[in-house]
Amino acid sequence: QVQVEESGGDLVQPGGSLSLSCKVSGTQLSIGNMAWYRQAPGKQREWIASISSSNNPWYADVAKGRLLISRDNSRNAMYLQINGLKPEDTAAYYCKVNYRGFVYWGQGTQVTVSS
Repeated sequence: QVQVEESGGDLVQPGGSLSLSCKVSGTQLSIGNMAWYRQAPGKQREWIASISSSNNPWYADVAKGRLLISRDNSRNAMYLQINGLKPEDTAAYYCKVNYRGFVYWGQGTQVTVSS
């Protein structure tokens, strides 16, 4: 059974940095594209960045310049580095995994940016 787990969310002051992790277990073959989404209170979930199985990243406009997506296929893991955090980055951050034609989501990790 494929399981996806995010971690690394925290309460951070504006201007700070944070690194989120997404770990996938229960897979036996290579994982396909992976992505980060986020959902702020009262808003729809929005896509922020994706990365292919060959480590090619692409970003939503909101993520360009401050966010860096990466993955380690040997660990079945994906990461999101967020720099220059702003209050509007406050959201639950979710990992989406494509594996053998199916999509799997984690439960999310909360990032709160506040002084």
